Amino acid sequence: MADTTSVGTSNAFNRRRFLTAAGATALAAGGGAAVAETVSGSRADAVPARPAAAREAVEGAFDASRPSNAGTTLSSVSTLPGGSGYRRLRPGPGWSLVVRPDLAAPKSGREDRRRDLACFVQFTDLHLVDVQNPLRLEYMRADTASAWRPHEALTVAGAASLVERVNSLGGGPHTGHPIGFVMTTGDNCDNNARVELEWFLTVMSGGRITPNTGDPKAYEGVQNSNNPMYWHPESALRDQDKKRGFPRIPGFLGAAISPVRSPGLRMPWYSTVGNHDDLPLGCFTPAGKVFRDSATGHRKLQDVPAAEASQLWAAIKKDPRQASAMYRDFLTGKSRKTRTVTADPRRAPFTPHDYLKAHLDPRFAGAGPAGHGYTSANLDGDRLYYAFTVADGVIGISLDTTNRGGHFEGSIGTDQMRWLERTLKAHKDAHVLVFSHHTSTSMKNLRTDPARPKEKRHGGQELVTLLHAYPNVVAWINGHTHKNQITAHPHANPARSFWEVNTASHIDYPQLARVIELVDNGDGTLSILTTLIESAAPVRTDFGDLSSVGLASLYRELSYNAPGVRTGLAGAPKDRNTELLVKRA
Repeated sequence: MADTTSVGTSNAFNRRRFLTAAGATALAAGGGAAVAETVSGSRADAVPARPAAAREAVEGAFDASRPSNAGTTLSSVSTLPGGSGYRRLRPGPGWSLVVRPDLAAPKSGREDRRRDLACFVQFTDLHLVDVQNPLRLEYMRADTASAWRPHEALTVAGAASLVERVNSLGGGPHTGHPIGFVMTTGDNCDNNARVELEWFLTVMSGGRITPNTGDPKAYEGVQNSNNPMYWHPESALRDQDKKRGFPRIPGFLGAAISPVRSPGLRMPWYSTVGNHDDLPLGCFTPAGKVFRDSATGHRKLQDVPAAEASQLWAAIKKDPRQASAMYRDFLTGKSRKTRTVTADPRRAPFTPHDYLKAHLDPRFAGAGPAGHGYTSANLDGDRLYYAFTVADGVIGISLDTTNRGGHFEGSIGTDQMRWLERTLKAHKDAHVLVFSHHTSTSMKNLRTDPARPKEKRHGGQELVTLLHAYPNVVAWINGHTHKNQITAHPHANPARSFWEVNTASHIDYPQLARVIELVDNGDGTLSILTTLIESAAPVRTDFGDLSSVGLASLYRELSYNAPGVRTGLAGAPKDRNTELLVKRA
């Protein structure tokens, strides 16, 4: 059974831990880790040292005597009052720390012996979305809540506020260790559109974003279409969401497409790719001219008979090739209702090669590192996986789990599987953290990748088996499910056990990211301390405040009230703020 401990105990001043941490700081000041190479010795397999910005953060104002809960869900969590209909958010009590002894027993006094190894933040499933893109499937809303969300026009404001939150944190809430980097675990974009990729890179690295496409002065999406299926915030139309209590907010759409300025992360950040980054709408096989012309063109399909929409959704879940063919017919059919919109070439789908080149663009360097994990060597074969130095003695591995044969579930190819094994062998003396978009249970898509027709695909259970073979693997950190869920992966040899940490999205309720602290307890165990955070936007909303800050608050409240919302996405207490113990020799 999970052991719940008080937050206050976890954050108490501890002189021995402070002195140990200070020693680690002195070590870090001695210089970054040397570039380590895998067995193959190729530059594409090289593991770079930590960026200078990360080393400077550690060597700067590092005061482990003052860890703080401020700005985390240990302190307070946005909460809906009881009742029905549209409800206003309010601050609620924080979530306690839960100690998970599934893989190793907690030993008393470990707080006094601890040595801080690393601290970082995980973003996942930001889904920055161009809501006016003609490819979108809003008319499937009755079949899946992810087809259209009442709040999704505000994703950029919400993401910029999340960046602001991370910048405001003094360090890890349990150790006080400075945040070394942020890792995004995929679905950074929503429609696989070039403009969305640019928005994502600007949110992370800093700058001005205008979340609008098509007409530069007007919104051209479903929220002013007079179709009662969608929430129309500016009109008196009694749409289905207003009947549930959604408000009328004059000026909402104009504000939603107005410029937002992101401060950019003050620490390095890395990028992992997801299915929505790689595939049109996250599920279709790349379809060339029809998809590209429809995305960039002037006709937007926004009303499809319910029975046909349901057939398309059934095909998406079952057979990506059938779904892609059916969707092409939808886009080229002449009899369906379309709306004339302003064409925009920025909506074109991007390829894996485009994704890599955009990350390598100096305009988006931000706090570094250049390429955010990817290097020019990745362009050879468009390989979207890499390894990097997390901290001294800690290595990160970012995987590409998207199957370009289509579908929202994932897998990895044999070449990547072999590379992963080489990398794990090469760093047998380091602690390894694996990052991916898909989870172990959502990697069941073994269809052939059209770009590599002779290559076998491997699912989640094969990957679990491989990770068990290497006692240096501490945790597998991922997203995709939009749900907080932490799973223990035990092994007959306890030193080969590891944790899988799956974190909720930032587009759906409850809109969270996660701070992760890795510590050595000095007793043959490590602890992974996970703490969820919300964006910096105020919990209480003001319908009259249409500033970027006000929109970020509204983004959160609308997501909590969204029809069809899955209320279990916050997870159980054991999936939220935790101490995850794992045995190490």
